[in-house]
Amino acid sequence: MEAFGLLLDGFGTALQPLNVLVVFLGVLIGTIIGMLPGIGPINAIAILIPISFALGLPPTAMLILFSGIYYGSQYGNSISTILLNVPGTASSVATALDGYPMARSGRGGPALAISAIASFIGGTLSIFGLVLFAPLLARWAIRFGPAEYFVLIVFTFTTISALTGRNFVKGLAATAIGLAIATVGLDLTNVARFTFGQFRLYDGFDFVVVTIGLFAVSEVFTLVEQTRGGEATVGKVGRVMITVKEFVASFWVMVRSSISGFLVGVLPGAGATIASFLAYTTEQRLVDREGNFGKGDIRGVAAPEAANNASVSGAMIPLLTLGVPGSGTTAVMLGALLALNLAPGPLFITRNADLFWGLIASMYIGNVMLLVLNLPLVGLFVRILLIPRWVLVPSVVAIAYVAVYSATSSPFDLFAMTAFGVLGFFMRKLGYPLAPVVLAVVLGPMMEVNLRRALSLNNGDWSVLIGSPITIGLWIMVAVSLFLPQLLRRRKPVAKTVIEETDADG
Repeated sequence: MEAFGLLLDGFGTALQPLNVLVVFLGVLIGTIIGMLPGIGPINAIAILIPISFALGLPPTAMLILFSGIYYGSQYGNSISTILLNVPGTASSVATALDGYPMARSGRGGPALAISAIASFIGGTLSIFGLVLFAPLLARWAIRFGPAEYFVLIVFTFTTISALTGRNFVKGLAATAIGLAIATVGLDLTNVARFTFGQFRLYDGFDFVVVTIGLFAVSEVFTLVEQTRGGEATVGKVGRVMITVKEFVASFWVMVRSSISGFLVGVLPGAGATIASFLAYTTEQRLVDREGNFGKGDIRGVAAPEAANNASVSGAMIPLLTLGVPGSGTTAVMLGALLALNLAPGPLFITRNADLFWGLIASMYIGNVMLLVLNLPLVGLFVRILLIPRWVLVPSVVAIAYVAVYSATSSPFDLFAMTAFGVLGFFMRKLGYPLAPVVLAVVLGPMMEVNLRRALSLNNGDWSVLIGSPITIGLWIMVAVSLFLPQLLRRRKPVAKTVIEETDADG
């Protein structure tokens, strides 16, 4: 009951005029960004970080804004997925299996309506899970020492690398690239590493520069290489509402999917993609007795939409209580928190109670805004979808260059961002995922600090890394994360092609 009392206090923080404004802007921007393929919440948050600092936003308002973009983008993804059959991220691919057939048959409106309702239910139930489990995990995480944190970060890397597809070695290689980038600059003993005599590299590469370069700039290079002409064919919308019968048929599907999505979101590296496909395949086995899934069954839209929205709240638990992001988007949010000198960890909730509970309350307010706001604006969103990507994406990148330069006043950062764009372009061409790179750039320094600290506290004895039940359990989870997905992929070839796209997942 204490947690719910603190949540009521959080509503007092979330309902302050500035915070209400930023959560509204967050979910609106997130919806628009989510439905435009090639941009995604990673780029939106990365671009807004320097702008937020320039505007002097308080830490609470800044985190509320970024979170609103994160879960707002999950609903935005469904719009382009249902109407265009163009998923904004891999987490929306499952929605396309039934959403686009519904739109082609003139039932795009009900598909969008159940998507909004499922997102609201998933967000609401997962917020209660966040209220209940985050303080519990924080109390448990107090037992973590440097060795436990080091192995936990290794588990995060192996999990997200193993889930990036058939060639999981490429996922591990992408993680190694990120770790190499993270080593540039002065180490803990103020020794310069890989700076090549360049004074500007002593502070290393800013994670915003790396993120925008890898994702946004590389997307422009991809557009330059590929011809993507022609106008998009938008599916029929119809009336944006569902019948009572459809709601009743989908209700328990949404509840079960919300619970499973939240639990998957808590796991470092799993993310919305795994959550949405797990929910879809589970519900297909449980309720699809007529074989309608994949042919325009509204339950096939409700399941993944509830799951991927619930996974967002689940992902906030390891981010805030352990300082371990589970996706590229939460990695960027972690970078913003570190820039604000707000180090997530077991004591984060206690030391930043107003921020934590205000954030949770704002997430509920934002989900209500998504439900009330987006359904009447579907017609406007359809028009935005018709903007050609060759116009839209370069415009976003131009804004990114201006934002980064206004924050750093460094031409060197602009050249570095372009260089990372070239790197990202070639990684895309060769099939290497990008999300592990961003995760490694953010977590690499934490990994090194904890490894050095663990060894120094034990006179250089490496056995400290297997010296407690927690570390042993985490090493077992590392092994499972590497081998279990490969075994499951052989048994379930349908999920294989989808999981291979998880580097686009926010």
